[in-house]
Amino acid sequence: MWSLFVRFVMACALLPASAWAADTIESIPVRFAKGASSATLTGTLKGDRIVDYRLRARAGQTLSVRLETGHTANYFNVLPPGSRDEAIFIGSTQGTEWTGQLASDGEYTVRVYLMRSAARRNETARYALTVGITVSGQSAASLGRAPASDARVAGTPYHATGQLPCSMGAAPAASAQCDFGVIRGAPGNAEVHVTPSGGFRRVLRFVGGTVSADGDAPRVQTGREDDAWLIDVNDYEHYRIPDAVISGG
Repeated sequence: MWSLFVRFVMACALLPASAWAADTIESIPVRFAKGASSATLTGTLKGDRIVDYRLRARAGQTLSVRLETGHTANYFNVLPPGSRDEAIFIGSTQGTEWTGQLASDGEYTVRVYLMRSAARRNETARYALTVGITVSGQSAASLGRAPASDARVAGTPYHATGQLPCSMGAAPAASAQCDFGVIRGAPGNAEVHVTPSGGFRRVLRFVGGTVSADGDAPRVQTGREDDAWLIDVNDYEHYRIPDAVISGG
C-alpha cells in the first residue's frame, strides 16, 4: 500500500501545472512583424501561472516552436483548434523543440507551464519562446516531388538540416552561421527555412532557377559564387546557400 502511495505522489509531481490550475492561464495572441514568419516572445512563470500563446494557421502549414529556458521543469504543449487540453505535442515527454505540419485550419495554442512539482514550490522560470509558421500545402506542392531516395530528418518536414553562412546588416559577409532546414522538390527546386539570430525565420524558395522570399514584397537580390547562391533580402539579410543544400549530395 505504501509503495502505491509513493508512486501516486511521484506521478502527481510530474503533472504539468495546467492539469491542476486552469484558472491561472493567461492568454496572449501572437502577431508577427511585417515581413516575418516567426516571432520570439519572452516571459516569466512563477508557481502555477500558465501562458497560452494563440495564433491562427492553415492546414498544410508547418508550425515550429522552440523554448529556451534555464529551468528544467519549464515546458510547452501544443493544442490544436477546439482542443479541451488534448495536445498534439507534450513538452514534458518530448522536449523543448517541435516542428510539425498542421492538419486543420484554426487557432492553435502553445501553452507554456511549469511542472506540478516546481509550481507547488512556487519556483520561477524565465523563458524565450520562438514560434514560426511556414509552408502552405500549395507552396509545398509547387516545388514538385522530391526523389524517393532523398531521406527526411526524423520528426521534421525537412530533407536535411544544418548550418549555413550568413550575416546581418553591415557585419562581414558569412561572419555567422544560421540554422536551416530544407524541403526539396523536383531537381533544382527547394524551400530553405533559415533561422538567423534575433528570433525570426526567413523562407527562401528556389523554383525554376529563380529565388523568392516570404513576407510582404521583400526585396531579393541574388548572385552566384562558385557552387553557391549569394542572396540579399531587403539589403540587410545576407545568405550563402550551397547548391548541395538545394539539390542534396
